[in-house]
Amino acid sequence: MRIPIEKFITPDRKDSIKRTWYKFSSNPLSIIGLISVLIVTLSAIFAPVLAPYPESWGRWVDFSQACQPPSWKHPFGTDIYGRDILSRIMFGFRYDLLMAICILAMVVPTGTFLGLIAGYYRGTWIDTVIMRITDIFLAIPSIVLALAICALLKPSLFNSMMAVSLLWWPWYSRLAYSIASSLRNEYFVLAAELIGAHPLYIIFSEILPNCLAPIFTKMTLDVGWVILIGATLSFVGLGAQEPTPALGTMVSVGAKYMPDYWWMTIFPALAIAFTILGFNLLGDGIRDALAIEEI
Repeated sequence: MRIPIEKFITPDRKDSIKRTWYKFSSNPLSIIGLISVLIVTLSAIFAPVLAPYPESWGRWVDFSQACQPPSWKHPFGTDIYGRDILSRIMFGFRYDLLMAICILAMVVPTGTFLGLIAGYYRGTWIDTVIMRITDIFLAIPSIVLALAICALLKPSLFNSMMAVSLLWWPWYSRLAYSIASSLRNEYFVLAAELIGAHPLYIIFSEILPNCLAPIFTKMTLDVGWVILIGATLSFVGLGAQEPTPALGTMVSVGAKYMPDYWWMTIFPALAIAFTILGFNLLGDGIRDALAIEEI
């Protein structure tokens, strides 16, 4: 039997969604961020269809078109192998977004769970162990730890994702811990304890819903930072390797031919900046829109 979706969306919920969207759409920068993210996402998903030269993403050469400057035929020019840079940037969005999605899918549940546990059992040995381990990871500069891990492993997209994941979860642990600690002695939590609710039920049914808005906002903002860290690892040769069209790798390879073939570096670098700026503007807009609901 089909259950209409209206059963789950109450009038109050509809009003809340409308108010949130109104607050979000009232900020022009938020709309710019949303459009930028949509452009990057759609370019990544439909790269085989939208790319003017889809064969340029892999092991393909055409030396007759090598090092061509930007033109109507190749808007972003070509590299030393004759591959279209615009097409490679579109496919490069795929790898950067894949890296961001996989990393956040690993670190958000891990960090949030540990932070909620430590916050609920604040003042106990569980809190001490979890948060001191978190402090140890936070004390080490993120990029230094990522470079050290990638240097020990074979350079690849998978290993770079593992390295970034290892250094990113403490931030979510800290965020969830601060929220759970502030809610630990609220009346709805104490009432759940009085009726004999299991601690895991209290953590995931009572405390976790109050953490979703700030966690989702941080996730949106962190996409840009994850892409930047991934591009940094690729730039120094510890991320995805040629012929994988990772944007950081494209910037690194093109830098060897500056300034004569400037387009090989400038356009991939602009693509990285465009992606990071878009997600940051979107994250700021979501944060402001959700803040009005909390008030």
